[in-house]
Amino acid sequence: MIGLLAATIAGATIWLLVYDPVMVSEAVSKGDVAPIVQALGSAIFSALKGLFKYL
Repeated sequence: MIGLLAATIAGATIWLLVYDPVMVSEAVSKGDVAPIVQALGSAIFSALKGLFKYL
């Protein structure tokens, strides 16, 4: 279960780095992690919503 959670967060982080690198770089340079956490949560939620739509 922990491995699945880690893989999900890692995949969402890579997707976020490819999809919106400007936001990630600005958040890292400012030291503010809130936008990154919010975007990761939104990406994971959207993926789960799409997955459960087909189930």
